[in-house]
Amino acid sequence: MKYIKSLAIMIVCLLMSVSCCGQKIKLETSQNKKQSVMNKGKVLIVFFSHAGENYSVGNIKVGNTKLVADEIQKFTGGDEFEIVAEKSYDMPYNELIKLAKEETQRDEKPAFKGEVKDIAQYDTVFIGGPVWWGTYPQVMFTFFDKYDLNDKTIIPFTTHEGSGLASCVEDLKTAYPKAKVLNGFAVYGHEVRRNMNKVDNWLKGLGY
Repeated sequence: MKYIKSLAIMIVCLLMSVSCCGQKIKLETSQNKKQSVMNKGKVLIVFFSHAGENYSVGNIKVGNTKLVADEIQKFTGGDEFEIVAEKSYDMPYNELIKLAKEETQRDEKPAFKGEVKDIAQYDTVFIGGPVWWGTYPQVMFTFFDKYDLNDKTIIPFTTHEGSGLASCVEDLKTAYPKAKVLNGFAVYGHEVRRNMNKVDNWLKGLGY
């Protein structure tokens, strides 16, 4: 009887030890994840988004890229800066792609409205836009010329209907040779209008 009682006590102690160990591992995992996010520093989300008539999704009030940028903001708590061109791109889609092609061929740098105050405070910068003729819209290159993001972590993303990331990652590496430019993320515009599953999984994979 004494042996059975001692054995029971040993089993209870063992179970308590395993439970405490499990809780400790869970707590450490949670703390490590939190620390991983904190290490990314202050976040800025820079993006250009086109509302109006778009390929595949029709006439939309909110651009596909803005939907993704807003989702990134929810996950990261970062600040947003939307690149809004001074010239209007509110035109039928066929006219827009013709204008975008001409801007790319001329390496035009359209002006944009507003400014980012104290760009130096940000450690991680998400940069997103649609793909126009193999890269970001030209007005985004105006932003790249104006702001120095070298020595920061840059995370490219695009919304598209078949172009993927195109040359956006390479172009960012050219614009900011001393920055840490990650591989980037591309998602179909029509997909993000239905749900954000792919965007959420991507952000979780980054540690947010």
